[in-house]
Amino acid sequence: MNTKDVVNRSRSKAGSAAAPAVKRIGILGLGIMGSAMAGNLIKAGFEVHGFDPSATACRSFKAAGGHLSKSATELVRSVQVVITSLPSAAALMDTANALAGAGCKGLFVIEASTLDGKDKDAARDIMATRGVVLLDCPLSGTGAQAVLKDLTVYASGPAAAIRRLAPVFEGFSKAHFYVGPFGAGMKMKLMANLLVAIHNVSTAEALLLGKRWGISPRTAVKVLSDGAGGSRMLQVRGPMMEDEGWKEATMKVSVWQKDMKLIAQALADTQVPAPLFTATIPIYNAAMGLGHEANDTAAVFDVLERMSSKIVKAAPKKSVSRKE
Repeated sequence: MNTKDVVNRSRSKAGSAAAPAVKRIGILGLGIMGSAMAGNLIKAGFEVHGFDPSATACRSFKAAGGHLSKSATELVRSVQVVITSLPSAAALMDTANALAGAGCKGLFVIEASTLDGKDKDAARDIMATRGVVLLDCPLSGTGAQAVLKDLTVYASGPAAAIRRLAPVFEGFSKAHFYVGPFGAGMKMKLMANLLVAIHNVSTAEALLLGKRWGISPRTAVKVLSDGAGGSRMLQVRGPMMEDEGWKEATMKVSVWQKDMKLIAQALADTQVPAPLFTATIPIYNAAMGLGHEANDTAAVFDVLERMSSKIVKAAPKKSVSRKE
């Protein structure tokens, strides 16, 4: 991947004039990110079909105007393009086998999950045997940003396919970039998330300092955001660090642990020293230990506050199911 590729933003006007316009899109995985993308694509005028094992997610999707499918196989036979937003490598492998077995040669699949590049390579190879083209297109942005269409797509794979699908990217994101061959998207995503890990904790540090001085996080975010110390994490997660705003998760701590492990492995593989990233690991681990696994990663503020308080607050109570 060369520098020119990295800065080459995809243009919607490019592509084959003979290729039919994309009107029907399928989304596999209707969680925080998938449901937000679906909503924006529906608003953009696309016919959106969706499937998710969660009955709750399916009900919300249908209420938003989506066409619900009973399985991945049923979905793929009704659409021109599929977007996958999946929680695990196992889910990706299951999806790859289902799509390969559906007999939809020429189908494009936009893989938007944050997963190990090796697993995405394996899924690509499975689909390629049946003529299905997988694109590695992870997203930069939180669930809250996804709702506002404030996402950036790191698109990688066949350049012609990505150019053709530009209108789809524009339907759910503010920007999309062609970053190189398949797999380059995940590399860019891990670079982005390394910065997120650090900026999220540094935001908590600064806002806790202000709180001890009597400056509310809300005021600090407003004043600091446009200055030299501003960051997207300050703008997006800073407001969630007041009044336990982390209870409304846009990125659950438990899910973020997967991303942290991928970044740590990438740093080890490339032998890149990362003292700042490494320093954040125990903070996120502590968030898990304090019962914040289902909360937003903004809960690192609570971790730092507890670490520095003379009187330690009680940890959040976990629900316990009892057998009668």
